[in-house]
Amino acid sequence: MKARSQYRFYPTDQQRQSLAQLFGCVRVVWNDALAICKQSEKLPSNNDLQKLVITQAKKTLERGWLSDVSNIPLQQSVADLGVAYKNFFASLKGKRKGKKVGSPKFKKKTGRQSARFRIGGFSLKGEEVYLAKIGNVRPIWSRRLPAAPTSVTVIKDCEARYFLSFVVEVEPIQVDAKHQSIGIDLGIKTFAVMSNGEKATSPNYSKQDRKIRKLQRQLARQQKNSKRREVTRVRIAKLHNQIADTRKDFLHKLSTKIVNDNQVIVLEDLNVSGLVKNRQLARAISLQGWREFRVLCQAKSEKIGRSFRVISRWEPTSQKCSCCGYRWGKIDLSVRSVLCLNCGTEHDRDENASKNIEMVGMGHQHDLKRTGSDHKTTKSSKLL
Repeated sequence: MKARSQYRFYPTDQQRQSLAQLFGCVRVVWNDALAICKQSEKLPSNNDLQKLVITQAKKTLERGWLSDVSNIPLQQSVADLGVAYKNFFASLKGKRKGKKVGSPKFKKKTGRQSARFRIGGFSLKGEEVYLAKIGNVRPIWSRRLPAAPTSVTVIKDCEARYFLSFVVEVEPIQVDAKHQSIGIDLGIKTFAVMSNGEKATSPNYSKQDRKIRKLQRQLARQQKNSKRREVTRVRIAKLHNQIADTRKDFLHKLSTKIVNDNQVIVLEDLNVSGLVKNRQLARAISLQGWREFRVLCQAKSEKIGRSFRVISRWEPTSQKCSCCGYRWGKIDLSVRSVLCLNCGTEHDRDENASKNIEMVGMGHQHDLKRTGSDHKTTKSSKLL
């Protein structure tokens, strides 16, 4: 299986200029190839596109500066465009799972920039990484690579930070787990409530979020292409990166702990795209990163031999008792504690849902015949 490791590095002034030229060439090659594809009745092959936008373009005065950078990232840019069109057509035909993929778009000068080097365009030399026509760069090695990389991508984000992203092949390993299974109910106020009684609260992003909203209003009033607008844009990018880095650190630590301790991890298939249509909760839901947490748990489960399961979103996990299985139906979100009169058990709403998620994921079901229809379930006296 493939794994990705990302490290930050600090290029010299000369390397910054070389990287800026490389990013510009990669972007121009992508845009030229995309323009040809949009004008053609039949999608050209990658070889034909490379001849047009790289080989022949280098011989012209307008694109002669393409020869100043390595040819490998330029060829990879055309190959990535072919993959993007392949995913787009597969999504149209229904062969690709998940959300619909749109057609490729032209790249802009502002925003995230990247260039990928295949084998032959880079090499590892001790603590440094050699990039063709860029030179040796020294990343900050927070951890060692598990294997020799097959490719490396140079990334410059909106805040002008530079990263090296390596792709390596790793073999799954088997590690003994402390517990058999766990069910996880995701929320906003409490990010994750687990069936073993543990709770995980996400960091508070409200301070940075308020600053972003204020600066975005300021950005909308500033003149385009002005220096002040560019300064404001960078300030907004820095705040977004602060939130993203804090969230990523929290999700990585939480997912690693859960996957290491449990053999079976069960989550609920949440309709996030539908939930964010609620204007009152859209911003809070988007800041949590539920989908990112699910992807991390699934990837880490495959890495160390865990079983990752997702139950249907239509399972009434918050509408029935986890002890006796009696179903009481929908209750308002403001009700956080429920007393089941069928068995007399008082439940925390989220803990009850997490236990039901675990039972459904493990294939256990209650015998609903023994729960009489004449019983009622009421709010806990604590909330009355």
